[in-house]
Parts: sequence; structure tokens; C-alpha cells
Amino acid sequence: MAEPYSRDSTAPMADAGRRNMHLLIQLRWIAVGGQLITIAVVDRLMEIKLPLAPLLVVPALLAAINLVSLPYLRRRDTVRNIELTSALLVDVIALAWQLYHSGGLGNPFASLFLLQVVIGAILLEPRSSWGIVAATLVALGTLTLQPEPLVLPPRYATDPMALYLAGSLVCFVLIAVLLVAFVTRINRNFREADAALAAARQRAAEEDHIVRMGLLASGAAHELGTPMSSMSVILGDLVRHPAVIEHDDLLADITDMQAELQRCKKIVSGILHSAGEVRGENPSITTVKALLADIVEDWRDRTAGEIRLHDQLDDDVVIVSDAALRQVIGNIVENAVDMAAQDIVIQARRTAAALELEVLDDGPGFSAEMLEDFGRPYASTKATPGGGLGLFLVVNVLRKLGGRVDVANREHQGARVRLTVPLDAFVYEGKTAA
Repeated sequence: MAEPYSRDSTAPMADAGRRNMHLLIQLRWIAVGGQLITIAVVDRLMEIKLPLAPLLVVPALLAAINLVSLPYLRRRDTVRNIELTSALLVDVIALAWQLYHSGGLGNPFASLFLLQVVIGAILLEPRSSWGIVAATLVALGTLTLQPEPLVLPPRYATDPMALYLAGSLVCFVLIAVLLVAFVTRINRNFREADAALAAARQRAAEEDHIVRMGLLASGAAHELGTPMSSMSVILGDLVRHPAVIEHDDLLADITDMQAELQRCKKIVSGILHSAGEVRGENPSITTVKALLADIVEDWRDRTAGEIRLHDQLDDDVVIVSDAALRQVIGNIVENAVDMAAQDIVIQARRTAAALELEVLDDGPGFSAEMLEDFGRPYASTKATPGGGLGLFLVVNVLRKLGGRVDVANREHQGARVRLTVPLDAFVYEGKTAA
């Protein structure tokens, strides 16, 4: 079976600032580990005596900052530029302290300031980036003010430049690896943020399209109300006319016309209800099972095939009958009726907080293009003007309700459309039917 395509309303906007702060925390953990390894190698293996007390303070402090930052960051939805700047300034100060107690500018790891400058230029606003540059220049100037020198053992004291070059090579490799790893991830965060912004703009455009369609439908419904009322009065007079009463066939035709007119008036009222213009009617109370049974019965008379309802609901739920929900389900059933060969199955089940409906048909299924563009305006396999607007409305109405739509092709033949509708949007005062 093809992988389902989902139009999910709950997908969150990517926060690049928050993710980039996570990257800075990860970089700080790498700094803590690198500093401890470097101190151990230099002091124990290379036998270059270091002032351990001031050097070990920094990794301990950075680890404590990370441990405090993680729970704080979990409670935040966004991270501001000032917070990212402060985090980088802490790292600049920590590096300056380490270098000051390990040879100053004579330490080959002084080039690590360049890593912080580059990360600042990528993550921060221009003014803050220049602030990081200024901070590193101040740090470099401080390292010239009588730093604590390294006392080299005789085997290194004869050729200190060789030791410096080896340290510079290690520093270059470290900077290159970290820059590639972290800049790549930072760019991915920005791409995800751009994609989320593009999706938000697309949703805004679709919602604007819905508003315009709603205004058009509401206006048309108002305009149709007057002629339908006039037709209702005329038909009422005709059905009582003696000439009509004497002709059974004509009377039956007029009765059918009245029934169809009442159906049209019900559709117009539903449009106005969905547009927020209820004509004084009280909302009806029903249950999930009764609503589904009514929809199935309504569509059973309009298709030559078979429509079956598989009720897997353990408990029935009392809901406020909503025209939008009924229209959403009806649009999916209508699409299945148009595409099915003979058999349509509606499966209903309930999760903890949502109603799940699956509409299965035995038609040709969705094309790859349709699966990709499902729910977009005018994306349809039907060669009819305005095709695809029904599915477009399904996706966006469910998104407004906090639900989702999943579509896929069945394993052998046909399509599957799954609607997930949160019950909180319709439940009647939390009551459950007996």
C-alpha cells in the first residue's frame, strides 16, 4: 500500500532560534569534553605542568550553565537574539580565561576565537555579530597583559615552534570539523524555518480563499432564498388546486417538486449556518452513531453501488449536530461514490479524544500527483470546472477544528481516506449516550 499523505493542522512552526540555542549547548558540551581531554593530555602525557585549579573551573562552570539552561529552554517557545548573544559571550570569556592561564597568545588554541566569530556571524543580528567581534578583540588584547606562561620541559623547550605548529594543526582540524558540522545543522534549521514560514503563508492564502468562497456561497444562498420561498408558495397553492387534485400523476410530480425544494432550502440553510448566519433555528442534538447512520442512509439513495457502515464505536457520544462536519464527511463520501466501482465502506472508531472515520472505495485509487497535491484548490482527477474544491474544504475545515486528513491507496485496489476529528469540537457538555 502506498505511504499515506497527511494534511496535518498540528504541525508546529520551526523555531530556528530555539534550535540554534540547542546547538550552542551541544557545542559547549564538546568544549567541556575537549578542555578536560586537552588538560589531561598536556599535564599528564606531555608533562607540561598546568595551573589546574583555574583551568578546571571553566569546564565545571560551563557544565553547570548547560545543566541549568536545558530545563529553562524546554519551557521556552522562542529564543531571542539577546539570549544567543549572551551565550556566545560566555563562551568567549571562558576561552579567554583558559588561554590567559595557559600561555596567552602563544597558545595555538587562540585561533578558536575564529570559530565563535563565524558562529556569531551566522546566528546573530548584524549588530550583535559585530559585538562578538569586539569581544574577541578585547579578549585577545587581554591575553597580551602578562598572561601566565607555560613552562615547557627540556624536550620541548629546545624547539618550541614545533610544538606550536603541532598545536596549530590540531586547532585547525578542530575548527574545520566543528564549522562544517555545526554550520550545516544551523543552515538546516534555517531551511526548516523557511519551510514552516512558507507553509504558514500557504495556509493563510488557503484560508483567504475559503473566506472568499464563503462570502460567495453566503451571498448566493441569500439570493436564492427569495425565489425558493416564492416557488414554495406557488407549489403550495398548486397542490390544493382542484385541477391538480384530479390528476394523480400531476399531484405526485408537484409533491416531488416540493420535496426537492425543501431539500434545496435545507442546503441553503446549511450554507448560511456554516457561514455563521443561523436563521433562528436551535442547534440539533444527536449522537455520533445517529449522524453517521443518517449520512449513510442519505447517500445510499444516491448511488447504484453499496455503502456499508462498519460501526466499531464502543460507546456512543452525544454531540451538537454541525453542518460543517456533515459536509466534510459528505464530501469524502461523494468523492468515493464518484470513483468507486461498486463497494464503499465507512469504518468508524473512537480513540481517547477523537473520532476516526475511514472511507474505503474500490475505484482506481489516487494518482501520485493527486496524493502529493491532495487538498489543494482545484487539484482533482475529475475533468470538471472547480473540481477539487470539496477536498480543499475538507482539509481546511478539519484543520480549523484541530483535526487531520490522511489519504493513501489500498493494497489491491481503491483509495482510503481517514478523517481524524477531535470530539471536543462537537461533544455536548461531555455527555455520553447510553
